[in-house]
Amino acid sequence: MLSHVNRHLPAWLRFSGEYRMRVEGFDGGGFKPDTRDAYALSRVRLNMRVAPTYWMRFQIQAQDAQAFGKNAKPDGPPFEDTMDIRQAYVEFGRPEVPPFQLRVGRQELVFGEQRLIGHLNWTNTARSFDAARLTLQHSKYKVDLFAASVVNLKEGTANKSSGGNDIHGAYGSITKVVPNATIEPFVFWRLARGTKTETGLPGKTDRRVYGARFLGKLPANFDYNLEAAGQTGSVGDDRIEAMASHAALGYTLTSFKKKPRLVLEYNYASGDETPGDGVQQTFDQLYPTGHDKQGLADQVGWKNIHDIRAGIEYKATSKLTVTGFYHSWWLASRRDALYNAAGAATVKVADGSAGRHVGQEADVQMTYALNAMTSIGAGYANIFPGTFLRNATPGKQYRFPYLMFTYSF
Repeated sequence: MLSHVNRHLPAWLRFSGEYRMRVEGFDGGGFKPDTRDAYALSRVRLNMRVAPTYWMRFQIQAQDAQAFGKNAKPDGPPFEDTMDIRQAYVEFGRPEVPPFQLRVGRQELVFGEQRLIGHLNWTNTARSFDAARLTLQHSKYKVDLFAASVVNLKEGTANKSSGGNDIHGAYGSITKVVPNATIEPFVFWRLARGTKTETGLPGKTDRRVYGARFLGKLPANFDYNLEAAGQTGSVGDDRIEAMASHAALGYTLTSFKKKPRLVLEYNYASGDETPGDGVQQTFDQLYPTGHDKQGLADQVGWKNIHDIRAGIEYKATSKLTVTGFYHSWWLASRRDALYNAAGAATVKVADGSAGRHVGQEADVQMTYALNAMTSIGAGYANIFPGTFLRNATPGKQYRFPYLMFTYSF
């Protein structure tokens, strides 16, 4: 549709868009019986790109997100946000020619596997930042320097960022130094007002994050992905001492025609061992795309957790991709909470008496490309409560199915 329109427009002006519809639901919300919902999520994005010169571009993206049939009202973000500006930035530099590119305005920020900073595209409203981002690049090295404030979504009013919830940082990429590998060092600095100490007193957050990601190929069809991050700083008078890590090993079965890939993974994020002692040890996952990182059902996040993940990725045909995974989780600290993919505490037993094993999840997903513009996807996840959830909640199994249609135009 818009491709036909673009053919009649000058080369410096282009329009595009995307429509996505997802029907999803759950049973066993809060791991309680008779707690279920099913609803439809509709999202439209309209894009306009203006490139008056070879070294400057303007990008605007409007988005309308709607929810239909949800039990809880009003819907609001992250399910619903009536037509608003999601991205609006100006970009200087030639992206195909190093050494620099500057982007200023409302935009997505995506780094690495988005375990700490991402666009959260799975949710109906997704995430963007009001930010300035400078990319410097050489043949072997690249670094992104940025200062940003997350855009707060509010249904019925214009979305805007607010001072007092900011993140700054540098994210690097080093290639061709270690054979078949990429090294991505990073440092982030998060500043936030309106936060509280462990005793409940108001205090400003000053959190520094240091880490690196390593990924590459190994002999004999193996590949790997490693990431680690440490956090220091303060919340009021409290100290911050937290850390997290991710390790994945993949193996491609080249002896099979479709070359399926087996994956074994371990994820860890620290929790608070002694709440109230003035040392905050719970890892802050910042602004991640947390969907499907610790399970498709998104009931477990990268906070206070040990997660073992194993599964298979299989491209059954040129158009059909199928994945299946298994998770088993344990709390890092019995006295800290279980956190979901959004980073919110969902279940907590302060004295640690409920046990440590959270439970297990089995999930399967498929994506089928009907053509270059259209795809359908479906998935199902089932959580089997472990000792912790059976003691701390009614222990109902959590089930999450979805069916999704995406059309780009």
